[in-house]
Formats: sequence, structure tokens, C-alpha cells
Amino acid sequence: MLSYILRRLSHTVLVIIAVSLIIFFSIRLTGDPVSIMFGAGEPSQQAIDELTAKLGLDKPIWEQYFIFLKDLITLNFGTSYRSNSPVLDLLLERAWPTIVLAFGGMAVALLIAVPIGILSAVYKGKPVDIFGRIFSLLGISFPNFWLAFMLILIFAVQLKWLPVSGFDGFSSLILPSIALGLILSGILVRLIRTSMLEVLKMQYVTTARAKGIREWLVIVRHAFRNALLPTVTFVGLQFGGLLGGAVIVEQVFSWPGIGRLIVDSINQRDYPVVQGGVIVLALLMILVNLIVDLCYSLINPKIRTGRGD
Repeated sequence: MLSYILRRLSHTVLVIIAVSLIIFFSIRLTGDPVSIMFGAGEPSQQAIDELTAKLGLDKPIWEQYFIFLKDLITLNFGTSYRSNSPVLDLLLERAWPTIVLAFGGMAVALLIAVPIGILSAVYKGKPVDIFGRIFSLLGISFPNFWLAFMLILIFAVQLKWLPVSGFDGFSSLILPSIALGLILSGILVRLIRTSMLEVLKMQYVTTARAKGIREWLVIVRHAFRNALLPTVTFVGLQFGGLLGGAVIVEQVFSWPGIGRLIVDSINQRDYPVVQGGVIVLALLMILVNLIVDLCYSLINPKIRTGRGD
């Protein structure tokens, strides 16, 4: 197990270096950061030179990258030009709401998708399976911004059960989590159903039933556990996406997350915050993928020995 973890960590370091190169050159390929930050104004040459030197853009490109890499290792993302606050402080302030919303959305998706997906596979062709497939189709079809507005209109405006926006306690988390989780659960239902149908045809499931093991134990212990690998892959990737991809939901509910911070910083031409936010989201995605890899080894021991690769 230790050798497997070390091998994955070494891969993670290589991925971080590759990601740092992509972010570094992508941001510079979008145009001159100094011109972008000044916008439509006509600054003096002295102001341009001062900002260029402050951002370190007057140095050779290779030197800029090594400075960028050093700052990445020390988590020094510079200072926001709008609030004059350290970028790291702004990101840490927004990180907790982002993580909470990602967990909330994923929890809603799993609580809905796992039982519906299992029941749809076990009772294939029955009414519960038909319901599961219709639910999956509807979940995939609805855009999350429309669902978010409908949830606000019904539960916040009409019924006045829940707050419209903000991040203030558990009640404010319910609607954004449902808006994210319902859409995600539609895809998960289909994935779990398909995986379960394949596993239920396996010989070891038939053998377990022949031994007289209770049906629910056969389904949970033998079938569902072996159907987990594709589900874990999908959940891991989607959770990483939720950390930075819930921008629309954050905007609708005025949720103070990192995605919304990046969008606001782009509109305000706050270059250091945009760069720092993209880096943090990329690192979170890498961390989530590393955790998913380690979960693989727990679900299927063959993977960590190299026989499951």
C-alpha cells in the first residue's frame, strides 16, 4: 500500500508541474496582463512600466516561470489590486463556502441516485425502473440555472421556507445544494443502474444467491461494491468540477465561493486574483483525483498491486 501511495504521489508532482506550465502560459497567451488590467483607460508610460515591473513581466520568460513556480510552492499569489489584500487570504475566505457547497451538492446527488440506481437495476423493467429512467432523463435535461430560479421562486419567494441567497447557516445551503445535486443525480442514476446490471449478471452473484445469502446482502455486499469503481471515478471527477464549476449556481444564490470570486475578478481585471484562483482550483482538482486513486485501492486491492491497472 505504501509503495502504491508513493507512486501516486510522484505522479501527482508531475501533474502539478504540467498544470503550472499550462496555467502560466495560458494566462499570458490571453494578452498583455498590464493592458488588460488598465482596460480602456490611457495610462502613462510610467504607470505601465511600474505595473509591469511589479508583476515581474519585465523579466525573461524562463525567469518569470521559475518565480511563478517558487510562489506556487510558497503559496504566494501576490496582492489584489482592487482590495489591496493578499490573494491567499481572499481565496481562503472563499474556500470554505466552496467546499461546503460541493459537499452539499454531492450529498444530495448520492442520497437520490444510489437508491434509485440500485432499485432500477434490481427491478429492471418494473415501474420503479421506468421511474428511474424518466428521472435520469429529466435530471440530465434541466439546466441548473433554471432549476435554481424555480427553487428560489417556490421555496423562498412563494412559501418563504428558505432564504433566497447568501451563506448564513444550514438553511441557506439547502437550495443551492439541491440545484447542484438534482442535475448530477440524473447522470449518477444512469451510471449506477448500468454498472449494477452488468455486475448482477456475474457468476459470483449467482453463486452467492445459490448459497442462500439474503438478497439484500447479495445486492449490497457483492453487487454494489463491485459496481462502485465507475461510480467512484465519476463522483471524484464531478466533485472536483463542483469546486470550481458551480459558478452559475453561486451567482444565482449570491454564494461567496471561489468560482464567483474569479468571475468578479475577471470583470474587475484583477489579474493576481484570477491567476491565484485558477491555481487553487487546479490544485484542488489534483488533490481530489489523488484521493479517488487511493479509494480505488481500497475498493479493489488488485489495483495497488498493479494487476488491476
